[in-house]
Amino acid sequence: MREECKHFQSRTYASGDTARFCSLDLAPEAPWRCPAICPRFERRVGDAAFQRGTLVSPATPDEPQSADIGTLLDQAEDIINTAGPTIVAEVRAERERQRIAAENPPKWQFWKKRRR
Repeated sequence: MREECKHFQSRTYASGDTARFCSLDLAPEAPWRCPAICPRFERRVGDAAFQRGTLVSPATPDEPQSADIGTLLDQAEDIINTAGPTIVAEVRAERERQRIAAENPPKWQFWKKRRR
């Protein structure tokens, strides 16, 4: 990836894992490579509003030995996108259960009932 691009971002997590990506999602082979001719490449001029950390992020992992990395990453993204709606539905159902429980406390907790 072109780290000098304005749209390059890197995040290091507590586990030590580092995510490198294009903030515009224009690098189909991220974190290894940007397109040869990126239509939105802009050289990073200055970081006046940002503070640079003193930690050095780990090196980019080795590129997989696959002929088409883009296809591999698309398949991984499809798995995440397939699971997403199910997870969102489960979270919404749980929040609804909590909302109903908060509105209808047990009868012995009369002080928690809302006045309407």
